[in-house]
Amino acid sequence: MDRPPVPTLHWRPAILTLTLTLALELVHGSASEYSRERRYVPQPKCIEIPTDLRLCHGVGYEKMLLPNLLDHETMAEVRQQAGSWVPLVHKNCHPSTQVFLCSLFAPVCLDRPIPPCRWLCEAVRDSCTPIMEAFGFPWPEMLTCDKFPEGDVCIAMNDTVTPQPSGPSPLCPPCDNDMKAEAILEHMCASEFAIKTKVKEVKRENSDRKVILQKRRKVMKLGNLKKKDLKKLVLYLKNGADCPCPQLDHLANIYLIMGRKADQQYLLTSIHKWDKSSKEFKKAIKKLKSHKCPTYETVFK
Repeated sequence: MDRPPVPTLHWRPAILTLTLTLALELVHGSASEYSRERRYVPQPKCIEIPTDLRLCHGVGYEKMLLPNLLDHETMAEVRQQAGSWVPLVHKNCHPSTQVFLCSLFAPVCLDRPIPPCRWLCEAVRDSCTPIMEAFGFPWPEMLTCDKFPEGDVCIAMNDTVTPQPSGPSPLCPPCDNDMKAEAILEHMCASEFAIKTKVKEVKRENSDRKVILQKRRKVMKLGNLKKKDLKKLVLYLKNGADCPCPQLDHLANIYLIMGRKADQQYLLTSIHKWDKSSKEFKKAIKKLKSHKCPTYETVFK
């Protein structure tokens, strides 16, 4: 079904181009229903997007508005919750993921924040939900697409930007891992527990893969996992029956295996080869205890 013609703010490769007409309309108070529904918040202010706001620094504009469209009033709140989304952007599930998220976490600095268009939200949601589900996360209620506008000024992708073409079956999301220290720590944060061990056996079970571990295990992060559950732990690669996972083809290797519980199953969320020769891997392991994670529990609800 064709999208209705609505005034949109289009994203281009390094900037957001705003027409003078739209800018004037905003100044004179054309607010979306989404904006009117928001609770009372302090006077908005423009601030520089800090370099440590990794989700949105370098997104294409330098200043953002606070409070943002998620009602974060301080940069500390923004940093803590925005960090939860960085791994999803790195998965490249949709070309507009960062644009969509930054329109909420770090809206471009105008008289009032402009929400994303509903169809943009739906496009990102439909492309990224399978990736999120593989890690045991639902599409959160705070990003329910129905609350974003269809017939008002909103943020959209430029029409010249097209989704990445689909090629051969990609790697299972938990197996598509970067061995940079930063990426390993991101995976650790998105997981409830982490174990150093070998894989004993892999079986197909419906649309998933069942991963049975060797008995010898070293806990790197216990989280909410009880020791009695650790002993009989079996992991599932969600929707992983038909996608490649090279790590599970080499059962002789030792791995850093991460997971989390979702719907009464323990899901495999990441698997990295335990590589002592890798400086990045050793750096990540060294930082495990001191690394501060974003609050996934409060974000993905």
